[in-house]
Amino acid sequence: MARNLLTALSIKNSSAAKLRDGDGLWLHRSKAGGQYWVFIYIRDGKRREMGLGSFGSGTGSVTLIAARAKAEEIRMILGKGGDPFLEMEERKARIKVADFGEIADAYIETMKSRWKGAKTEAGWKLSLGTYAKDIRKLPVDRVSTADVLKCIEPIWHTKAETAGKVRERIKMVLDHAKVKGLRTGDNPAQWSGHLDHMLPSPEKLQRGHHKSMPYTELPAFMERLRASEGTGARALEFTILTAVRSGEARGAIWPEIDLKKKIWTIPSNRMKSDKQHRVPLSDRAVQIVEDMMAVSISNYVFPGAKLNSQLSDMTLAKAVKTAKADVTVHGFRSSFRDWVAESTNFQSEVAEAALAHVTGDAVERAYRRGDVLAKRREMMSAWSKYLTKK
Repeated sequence: MARNLLTALSIKNSSAAKLRDGDGLWLHRSKAGGQYWVFIYIRDGKRREMGLGSFGSGTGSVTLIAARAKAEEIRMILGKGGDPFLEMEERKARIKVADFGEIADAYIETMKSRWKGAKTEAGWKLSLGTYAKDIRKLPVDRVSTADVLKCIEPIWHTKAETAGKVRERIKMVLDHAKVKGLRTGDNPAQWSGHLDHMLPSPEKLQRGHHKSMPYTELPAFMERLRASEGTGARALEFTILTAVRSGEARGAIWPEIDLKKKIWTIPSNRMKSDKQHRVPLSDRAVQIVEDMMAVSISNYVFPGAKLNSQLSDMTLAKAVKTAKADVTVHGFRSSFRDWVAESTNFQSEVAEAALAHVTGDAVERAYRRGDVLAKRREMMSAWSKYLTKK
């Protein structure tokens, strides 16, 4: 293909909008009269146009000889199947990979409109500003597993919940950077199949904050609990049967429960995860709801002492003590999780979905699968049968 068709004189004497030097190199003229170099090529059936700078001989300008040198570099890159937009030496010198801190701050700015309030934003800034301070100055494409561990290991055993949030938020920022083309490869903050081989499960660490009962002792405890009378005892039994958080059970209202389908739908504004949560009800859980409906005096399934009020958390704690146990209400969720892991063949993702722990990609996929509710119904039915065995 013909090259070097232009001369300094031909350029000077021409007023054409476009001048061809050959083999992809062109000199274009703007509407304002300025001239600039362009290299045009076809890649994967698409026309690409790459600016090479303004024509001239002054500082920052590109002479005819310099433009030809750039064009030749581009041709060599294209000949090897490369991308001149990324591989030209002058462009590589100009490109500065953003630091992790820059990407983290930009991610927070982008997402904060989706969050419920300033508390969530403050939590993210604490995680990525204070706990992740050691990686903020690192180029985002160089953050490694060792760097992530440096942020979370010091608090993994003492502040398990915080450490888990820090890890998850670092992961989301790195995923964001990958989508923007700023990094490649696996995510070093990924838990499943990666960090779970290096650190103990955060769920097990968090149990130190919520004293739990060995699941092997639960059938006897549930028998004592069923012998107790009162709304508090029934609310506690219902909470354990459904493996929900105490506040979700105490706040249950009649419109949320479909007894025909045996499904309790907790709206997103009552969930810690801010996601609607459907709970399949076992036969015993349905019986409790029907018994409460028969004596209903409030919109709440488990009404408090005051008119149109829900039970207090202390009422459930008192029911635990009445049934002769020294554990927390929240700890029963840990007992459920241990039972699933050690005594059943149900998948971990299904158990996490039942607990509304949307903390990883596998759980999110489980939520989206059409059969997960059926799997959870089978699991919760087995849980109920285990709790009521003699």
